[in-house]
Amino acid sequence: MAGVGLSRASTRWLRIERRVTLVYVLLVGAGTVATLAYLVVAMVRGGSGIHGLQLLTSSIAVWVMNVLMFSLLYWQVDRGGPGPRWSGATAQTHWLFPQDGLPADQRPPGWRPVFADYLFLGFSTATAFSPTDTLPLTPRAKMMMMVQSTISLVTIVLVGARAINILGS
Repeated sequence: MAGVGLSRASTRWLRIERRVTLVYVLLVGAGTVATLAYLVVAMVRGGSGIHGLQLLTSSIAVWVMNVLMFSLLYWQVDRGGPGPRWSGATAQTHWLFPQDGLPADQRPPGWRPVFADYLFLGFSTATAFSPTDTLPLTPRAKMMMMVQSTISLVTIVLVGARAINILGS
């Protein structure tokens, strides 16, 4: 993003960056879901040689990738992405942050959501399986959060719980 600000053709580079980021999220998402499916199948079949500690560390890795992947996706999708959001261009708002609802005199001047806001959104969605303080406003946002919660639920409830069960025996 810093290199884009120095370029004369920044709009073109922002579009390229956005596409590359979305392709990256799709590839990481496919890998995360494939890994989770492998873990569930290996767990159900039993004699795959995966021990409790391996299952636990794998479930933690899948959960962390789920949080990071969706945080990046939310950051790219909401309000047109980081470029338009930073320039103040108006684009469709997919999430309502608490700061958006504050009266103008109480809102921090020039407030815009930054990556940390989307990281918190991804973390809280994966942890609570639902929106916490940031509300989804569009069907697209609701579907993305539902997919993230489903991945997290399967990871924690099935794989993580089984790993702890194996370690406890």
